[in-house]
Amino acid sequence: MERPRTPISGISIQVSLSGYSFKVREGDDVRSSGWLTADRLFTTPEFQRRYDEVDIALLTPKCTLVPEAFFRPESVRAMLSDVVALDPSDATAYVCIPELGAVVLFSPSIGESLSRILSQTVLTAAGTPAPVLPEMYYLLKALSGCEDYNKVVASYMDGYLHLVVAQGKSLLLANVYAAPDFTTAEYFLFLALKSLQLNPEVSTVCFRTPLAADAEMSLYRYFKAVVQL
Repeated sequence: MERPRTPISGISIQVSLSGYSFKVREGDDVRSSGWLTADRLFTTPEFQRRYDEVDIALLTPKCTLVPEAFFRPESVRAMLSDVVALDPSDATAYVCIPELGAVVLFSPSIGESLSRILSQTVLTAAGTPAPVLPEMYYLLKALSGCEDYNKVVASYMDGYLHLVVAQGKSLLLANVYAAPDFTTAEYFLFLALKSLQLNPEVSTVCFRTPLAADAEMSLYRYFKAVVQL
């Protein structure tokens, strides 16, 4: 007789300058924390255990996407500095997305230490730390879970809109916009869709970061549906 499968446990953590949020998965059950400030870090009980899967996403605006064919590991810093402003002390790294034939170049140096502490604190069941990867990587990975033909996935926190857009299996846009408030973030979101000739009224927008009630209601005025991943 086959033994029942043990539900897979996982935690997904998003980190930015102002704090962090997390989602804990126990089989089909998912619970979210909302956005928390750094002073809660060492009293968060969910961080005192191990998980089968641990994802740590850093909302760094210092990132870009390049096709695999143009990627050279030794040129990460040079290629990234062509797109974003890097300080001499900024570290650089990259992560591949084979299903898109692309590589995300990024810097984890945005002036916070939360991501490094969390990587050392929240371990996998095997006792290994999870890598700190850019939010852009997780936005791109989330595209495959969007059922609509028009796929719009975003995050907004600390004055930056992180946005990816695809149609079917074709990636159309992956970018980060400086947006001091959510109204400006909406402006860039609609501007991007207009430039791609996509109609928000027949599209679902998916947000990975927590949405305030007024922000969610504002999006509902324009989109077919709003989903919080």
